[in-house]
Amino acid sequence: MPRRFLLALALPLALTACSRPSPLLAPSPAGLDAPAPDSFVVRFETSKGDIDLMLHRDWAPRGVDRVYWLVRNGYYDGARFFRAVPNFVVQFGLAADPSVTAAFRTRRIADDSVTRSNVRGTLAFAAAGRDSRTTQLFINLRDNQRLDRLGFAVVGQVVAGMAVVDSLYTGYGEGAPRGKGPTQERITSEGEAYLARDFPMLDQIRRARIVRIARR
Repeated sequence: MPRRFLLALALPLALTACSRPSPLLAPSPAGLDAPAPDSFVVRFETSKGDIDLMLHRDWAPRGVDRVYWLVRNGYYDGARFFRAVPNFVVQFGLAADPSVTAAFRTRRIADDSVTRSNVRGTLAFAAAGRDSRTTQLFINLRDNQRLDRLGFAVVGQVVAGMAVVDSLYTGYGEGAPRGKGPTQERITSEGEAYLARDFPMLDQIRRARIVRIARR
């Protein structure tokens, strides 16, 4: 077969591959709702070291399904711990790329029942009312059982690296106007560019990945 014919055949295939939208920009509802394994370990490789969290689907199935999809598709890579409040929580989940954050603004998941308490080292979704969870998570820095009554369902817990969690930068505190930290509105619209410029001390998730599936 002539070489120029092979090149002509390859070009449309390459263009087709390049034109395929990223799953982060056009998430499939079927994919987002697909069941996760029964339990698995996520490793967050951060600017301070590794944090391993084990997630349990029977604790909060809808939330765990969402985290599994987000990690497998690289959603948290490059994201910062943008809300880091001493002796309370460290929160993350607004993407480094604002277009990715925008793609999930309406991808809400229904609430799970609270089956575990928000004690130190547990992981839960941030929310702004009923059935409002999307991508934001927080790790409890202390026992925060009052969050149980407010409906924050725990999805997992730190199994290695709690010292790393404790070392994450909390110097900015709450977001403005209550503290000196960044505003979620600006992170949503500007992403990493805003945080790197105005809040460079905030620690970052360099990569998140599934390192172990315990059961299926």
